[in-house]
Amino acid sequence: MTTIRLAILDMYMGMANEGMRCIRQLIRRAEADHGVRFATETFDVRSQGLIPRLADFDIFISSGGPGSPLDTDEAWERNYFQFIDELFAHNQTPGPRKHLLLICHSFQLVSRHLGLGELSQRKSTSFGVMPVHLTAAGHTDPVLHALPEPFFAVDSRDYQLTHPNLERLGALGAEILCLEKERPHVALARAVMAIRFSPEVLGTQFHPEADGEGMLRYMLTDERKQQVITAYGEDKYDEMVRLLADPTTIEFTEGIVVPTFLRLAVAQLTPELVVAD
Repeated sequence: MTTIRLAILDMYMGMANEGMRCIRQLIRRAEADHGVRFATETFDVRSQGLIPRLADFDIFISSGGPGSPLDTDEAWERNYFQFIDELFAHNQTPGPRKHLLLICHSFQLVSRHLGLGELSQRKSTSFGVMPVHLTAAGHTDPVLHALPEPFFAVDSRDYQLTHPNLERLGALGAEILCLEKERPHVALARAVMAIRFSPEVLGTQFHPEADGEGMLRYMLTDERKQQVITAYGEDKYDEMVRLLADPTTIEFTEGIVVPTFLRLAVAQLTPELVVAD
């Protein structure tokens, strides 16, 4: 069985979360689907300052996480950005490419690092199951093209990327793939929800790893139910439960984004394998 080396960059600072469970679950499913073994190692980037060596892995998934993505100038952040720069530089050279998926906090950090737009704190938290709209580039993207318009995704953020720097995006060959829900009654810029940074690097502001069934179980616990109702109200809680129970929303998105990212990476890294679509 072919072994592919995969590193998870854990950005959660040791905080309890569903994201890491969901990422690992999707990796196990991909092993079964594609007949490969992922030799997976996890690196606690923010709490322990651990960064994988680029040469040691083929695929990288950099998670979401709490707190501000604005400039901190901490040692872990400088090392993280050095890793990001090395990965992009490596992919400009001949030979096998390195594949990277950036989720939420990681997406924000790299977008800021590359100067792709204005990263700022939102006036209020965006939290829930939200509609997301594909751009023209999103409709033809190798990963996102299979999603409906609009598609639904788990959104949980206090920060956002707006006012994209189109000149900088063009210079890097990057494309905006989707935007947040339309809000005609609000005179505010729509946040960027996904960017194709390069053929091998995809970033999403939303949480593509979110497991509809698992999140529904989590939301139905008394503790989490009370937390959400206290913070956002009972109507928001009821809407989230309804959408999480709908197999055409989060469950559908979960079945497309990360699995397709992994499938395409495996296909490029092991062309001798036939990886079914």
